[in-house]
Amino acid sequence: MREGVSVPATRGAVTRVAVARAALVAGMLVALPLLVLWATGSLGDIARWAAAGQHDAQNALARAIRALRAGEAGALLALLGMAFAYGVFHAAGPGHGKVLIGGYGVARRVRLWPLMTLALVSSLAQATVAVVLVYAGIAVFDWTRERVVGAAEDVMLPASHAAVALIGLWLALRGFRGLVRGMAVQGHDHDHDHHGHDDVHDETCTHRHAPTPEDVAAITSPREALALIAGIAARPCTGALFLLVLTWQMGIGMAGVAGAYAMGLGTAAITVAVAGLSVWAREGMLSVLSGGLVARALPVLELAAGVAIAVVSGMLLWGAL
Repeated sequence: MREGVSVPATRGAVTRVAVARAALVAGMLVALPLLVLWATGSLGDIARWAAAGQHDAQNALARAIRALRAGEAGALLALLGMAFAYGVFHAAGPGHGKVLIGGYGVARRVRLWPLMTLALVSSLAQATVAVVLVYAGIAVFDWTRERVVGAAEDVMLPASHAAVALIGLWLALRGFRGLVRGMAVQGHDHDHDHHGHDDVHDETCTHRHAPTPEDVAAITSPREALALIAGIAARPCTGALFLLVLTWQMGIGMAGVAGAYAMGLGTAAITVAVAGLSVWAREGMLSVLSGGLVARALPVLELAAGVAIAVVSGMLLWGAL
């Protein structure tokens, strides 16, 4: 026994590791099915609750706008609060943002905080697109409210679903290539072991016998992050569009812009939670594997998640056409 290391302390460390691993596995068993059902809208009760809450928040938001226009005290805070609540209820229903964030979190071994930050930035970028669309459409091109909403629903919505589906196909293709590379490495190692008597290995050998988890799951590049943000932000929230148009017409446009970003923060509250669930589910699956198996499992996860993203987004695209 090494000096300074007691048996109880060692057993305690082993127990903590076992508890952490059990928690990760529990996350896999709970989070992964929930992510799939939630993202596809299969949780009917949650979808109905979200729709009812969104309707109530929209009515309360309209009252807050009228109160703000009348100059009532506290109306701006009420508007921002209702806008935030609308964003939460809006994001709680089925949608491609959660599909993409959750699927990417399962597919790629990105760390929790960067993925949560990506979810937040995507939601705020979605609000920014809404602001740009409304102010460019009304102030520059003199569009009507119907024209603005039509551009979002008839053009930007299908384009966003198509972009997310392409990202899913890209992830699936990369996962497939990872599987092919992994099988090639395994085949090389098999041949290497078969002729082992011709090759002496010692501690100085630098031969790579298998890809490491770091090789298979590289750090997310800025290009990937921008693609994810663009795929989500390309479709602005309809509620934000109505709020921006109405407040513009009533001469309180800056309140509408603030409300749009409050909606974005409400949406982010859900997508950030989805990011956390996806990381929990992924690490739960990987925690039961040893290092070599982790490297082999990561391309499978990427392939499966990419196919799921592409299929769900393709269904949403079909429904939007």
